[in-house]
Amino acid sequence: MPVRVGVVTFPGSLDDRDAARAVRVAGAEAVSLWHADPQLHDVDAVILPGGFSYGDYLRCGAIARFSPVMGSIIAAARDGLPVLGICNGFQILCESHLLPGALIRNDHRKFVCKEQSLRIESVDSPWTSQFSAGQEIVIPLKNGEGGFVADEHTLDELEGSGRVIARYLDGNPNGSYRDIAGIRNEAGNVVGLMPHPEHAVEALTGVGTDGLGFFLGLVGVPA
Repeated sequence: MPVRVGVVTFPGSLDDRDAARAVRVAGAEAVSLWHADPQLHDVDAVILPGGFSYGDYLRCGAIARFSPVMGSIIAAARDGLPVLGICNGFQILCESHLLPGALIRNDHRKFVCKEQSLRIESVDSPWTSQFSAGQEIVIPLKNGEGGFVADEHTLDELEGSGRVIARYLDGNPNGSYRDIAGIRNEAGNVVGLMPHPEHAVEALTGVGTDGLGFFLGLVGVPA
C-alpha cells in the first residue's frame, strides 16, 4: 500500500493542490483533508499548505490553529505523526505551539516572490532525510510575512540541538533571524518551511526538482 499523505484545505488555501501533486509525484497517495472535519482518515503524514487561511485575519494562521482538523493534527503530531507546514502552514504550526517562534511581516514590508537558494542544515527528519547536510538547493519563495523571529534563548536552543533544517543563502529575503528558512521540533517529525518545495518537483513547470526530496523521504525513495 502506498504511503497516505493528508493535505489540508483551509478557506484561503492556495497551494493545497500543488502539495497534493508533489505527494503523487513522489509516489505517495494524496488524501484531501477538510479544515472542518476532525477526522484524519488514517493518513501516515500531513501537509499544511501555503495560502491565506481564513483570510489571514488577526495573525497569519491564528484562526486556522483552532479549526477542528488542527485539534486532531496537534494530538497526532505529539504522538509522532510527520507534519510539514509550508509557508502559511509554518505559521499555523507556530500558532499551534508545535514549533517555537513566530513569523512576522517581512522587514522590507513588501511581498517577495523569487527563486531562493537554501542550504539544508539538518537531515534528522523524514521530510529532509533524502538530502545531505550542507546540500544547497533552489526552490521558490513567496511571502509577505515570512520573517522568522524568536528570543535569543530559543534561537540558541534551535541551533544547538540541530533543529534548524534550512537556511537562506545569497541574501536574507525577509529578515528572518539568523537566516532561518525552516525548523523542526525536538522529535524531528514536525517541520516548518517558509519556501515552497511543492513548486519545484517537476522540471517542466518549475525552477527544477530540488523540492522533491522533501516528499521522497516519506516513501523511502532515494532523491
